[in-house]
Amino acid sequence: MEGTATKKTVSDLEYDLLTVLKEKACAVTAYDTYIRDAQKVGSQPCVELFQKLQQQDNQCAEELRQHLTQVMQKGRM
Repeated sequence: MEGTATKKTVSDLEYDLLTVLKEKACAVTAYDTYIRDAQKVGSQPCVELFQKLQQQDNQCAEELRQHLTQVMQKGRM
């Protein structure tokens, strides 16, 4: 509608945080497959690498979730 301001469902910042959180969550899940693949071929260094990366992405996802919660409650951080 012309001349009518519309309110966004989510702010750009909320969208950005949600998008990155989704990507991290997908990565965390995918690492399970990568770990199994590395185990199948007996590559312990790769198993450990994927486990380390999975743990880091889990930590990032938790931090993103905390920021998203704050932004959604306060409108910003």
